Amino acid sequence: MSLLTEPSHPGEVLSELYLAPLGMKAPTLARRLGVPRTRIERLIKGDTALSADTAMRLAAVFGTSPEYWMNLQRAWDLARARERVDLSGIVPLSAA
Repeated sequence: MSLLTEPSHPGEVLSELYLAPLGMKAPTLARRLGVPRTRIERLIKGDTALSADTAMRLAAVFGTSPEYWMNLQRAWDLARARERVDLSGIVPLSAA
């Protein structure tokens, strides 16, 4: 049994922890950020990864840091990679 929890996609975090409590929809946030509405909608649906540009904009509007948002994306990406990358054929190097 793993003690690790499944990371949330940054779009899910954005939707559930930020937009829902404010009663804000994706088009409204997109206007505030100065980005296309589809960028936020696709992020919320999990159809696209969070870019550094969007992370910086989200940090500015919500008073967080770009690192916070990028770390959510990094954790998501690593979890997906662990599911599909087979490392069984790699032999670790050992010190001589």
